Amino acid sequence: MTTLKVHDIESAPEESKPFLQKSVKAFGMIPGLHGVLANSPGILEAYQTLHQLFVDSSFNNEELTVVWQTINVEHECHYCIPAHTGIAHMMKVDPELSEALRNRAAMPTEKLQVLHETTLSIVRNRGNISEEELNRFYAVGYGERQVLEIILGLSQKVISNYSNHIANTPVDAAFQKFAWKTEKISN
Repeated sequence: MTTLKVHDIESAPEESKPFLQKSVKAFGMIPGLHGVLANSPGILEAYQTLHQLFVDSSFNNEELTVVWQTINVEHECHYCIPAHTGIAHMMKVDPELSEALRNRAAMPTEKLQVLHETTLSIVRNRGNISEEELNRFYAVGYGERQVLEIILGLSQKVISNYSNHIANTPVDAAFQKFAWKTEKISN
């Protein structure tokens, strides 16, 4: 199994140290993903920047969680699914929503269901979604801004999900209680 070095502030490349210090300030620790990304200062900076931009998007906490976890589950990321389950709890997102996303179940509202389905279609079809899908997305109250913000969230998740697959990043102790086992689902 592939692994990459998980850095701390002392072992990280010099250019990554300020970004790891930012992680400690934000989280009180260096998440394992950030330690892995520290191997390449540019990707760590890009990830942190994309994360902040997505958090500052027009989506509320439930919608952020739907986009993140839809992508994490579709990409079968052993690290991000438990991490974002813990983050959703910290963001006061209903645990039933997190469980529905983790278990590929229906969303509690039509609007969140359409957000989930649109995100999934964008991921699976590499952005090639139909006019019908877009019209349904718009009909529940989203707009062009939110379509593009899904792509912003996807950009962040591609960095984390793919890096975690390659690095086999250990799940942080804080998120181990939310561990998730991959169940292969055919499309």
